[in-house]
Amino acid sequence: MATPAVHCRVECADRKAHLFAVTLTVAEPAALQRLALAAWIPGSYLVREFSKNLQQLRAQQGRRKLVVRQLDKAGWEVDCAPGRPLVLRYEVCAYDNSVRTAWLDADRAFFNATSVCLQVEGQVDAPHALEVVAPPAAADGARWSCATALQPTRIDRQGFGSYLAANFDELADSPVEMGPFWSAEFEACGVPHRFVVAGAPASFDGERLIADTQAICETQMRFWHGDKVGKRGGPKPPHDRYVFMLNAVDDGYGGLEHRHSTVLICTRRDLPQLGARKQPEGYTTLLGLVSHEYFHTWNVKRLRPVEFARYDYGRENYTELLWLFEGFTSYYDDLLLRRAGRIDDATYLRLVNKTVNQVLQTPGRLVQSVAQASFDAWIKYYRQDEQTPNTTVSYYTKGALVAMCFDLTLRAEGKGTLDDVMRLLWKQTDGGPIAESDVAAALETVGGRSYAAELARWVHTTDELPLADLLRAHGVAALDDPAQRAQELGLRVTETGGSIQVKVVLRGGAAEQAGFSANDEWIGIELPAAKGRPAQGWRLTRLDDLALYLGPLRKATALVARDRRLLRLPLTLPAGVTTWRLFAQDPARMAAWLHPQ
Repeated sequence: MATPAVHCRVECADRKAHLFAVTLTVAEPAALQRLALAAWIPGSYLVREFSKNLQQLRAQQGRRKLVVRQLDKAGWEVDCAPGRPLVLRYEVCAYDNSVRTAWLDADRAFFNATSVCLQVEGQVDAPHALEVVAPPAAADGARWSCATALQPTRIDRQGFGSYLAANFDELADSPVEMGPFWSAEFEACGVPHRFVVAGAPASFDGERLIADTQAICETQMRFWHGDKVGKRGGPKPPHDRYVFMLNAVDDGYGGLEHRHSTVLICTRRDLPQLGARKQPEGYTTLLGLVSHEYFHTWNVKRLRPVEFARYDYGRENYTELLWLFEGFTSYYDDLLLRRAGRIDDATYLRLVNKTVNQVLQTPGRLVQSVAQASFDAWIKYYRQDEQTPNTTVSYYTKGALVAMCFDLTLRAEGKGTLDDVMRLLWKQTDGGPIAESDVAAALETVGGRSYAAELARWVHTTDELPLADLLRAHGVAALDDPAQRAQELGLRVTETGGSIQVKVVLRGGAAEQAGFSANDEWIGIELPAAKGRPAQGWRLTRLDDLALYLGPLRKATALVARDRRLLRLPLTLPAGVTTWRLFAQDPARMAAWLHPQ
């Protein structure tokens, strides 16, 4: 690899003030060198304005200080002598404990290059060096290490030192984790993997996490490349290394995919626990997250929308295909968890059941198609508010159900499966950018007929999906169960400290008809006098109290507080509101889907 044209040095300058110090050296700058900081990070479709955290930008050549002129919210220009090294110094405030930006305190450091490394106009395709400086010893004496999937050039035993990226895109796609984290290594189909965990308690069972993760990784490699992957003479996976970076916190969940790594957040209580007969229920959710982000190694980081062939880090990058890249990944994350033997059939059906009901309880599915929801991710999915469930649908959940419909349809017709479609897309494009037309062509090749009608209806309209019939054909029956109280009323609430706070009022529900509004506090109900019973008023502390105070009655007056005003709302409880309950009616037919030979 050529000598780096850009060198980025990152130091933990002040852990108490949460400040990284960055020194960016451009070996051969232009006369009017322009620089910019990314406004978003691929995989998280929201302009987050990372430049708001950059401060004290200074420039010099040798001893000569240069004027830095700001061009816009995230762009600068330096008038310098061309061909002589240009050195820029600045600070980045790192106080976002998420997977997307940067974090620094006394116990942990983390950053994505999109948050700390300026792009050098005209040199984004040139090699970039990243130097991560070891911080001074912590007050508690804990020894810090550094983890990243970048190729090292000169590092110490703790991982601090210099790394090399082929270009800015690779640098931007390689997060860095630092701290006294837990670390373990394993191989999956011959590929070295590393798993680091920050914030784990003493009860953490690392061996269990590694065993489960290894099984997931090997199952996915074989899904894409066959049973001979990694063996002598067999196919090779697209990555030659991989790093999982997990931050365990008191309350949090999420992940962000990269080509050779992923960053995850989970709740500490959901980590596997030493000596536990039964692992926490949330551990299955964590494994599903591991499976989801690892599947992205193929589906979105290599197979990707044609619009993402080259990222523009300064603005929104639109595509209608997130239903494919996030939705299909959401379908396979739990399915491959089952095929890896990490969950049983009953657990898998429960997870599918949850996804189905999430979509059916989202009125926005009748407002926006899943393709429109993909395009609008920048302004809807990542900017959720009280009306989001009424105006859009998740391309994760509905996209997963679209994938299931295609898979079950192909299996019912007997000529192939969605597995075959995904592998064909990979083979035909060599893991490159694809358009919806490529998906249509692959479906037709595998299924032996055109699926244009299904693509149009399931992806580009708000028509309901034929889930019940397709599931029934594969041994899974869908029964109607009475809805829980919030679902029955068309509400989403929080119940804390004896208070019911209305968060969302769903379109067309009983609560909307009564006049409820988001941010109301539901205080109580009033019942009119009736034969043998005087008028009554009751204080509510949770929705389940309604069954106690209403009994068989379906009408009451709801007492709510809105902006300090007390309101009386006429409420009628609807009858016949149901949710789906899936169960295995024919386990043999279901097994042919869940456990293909």
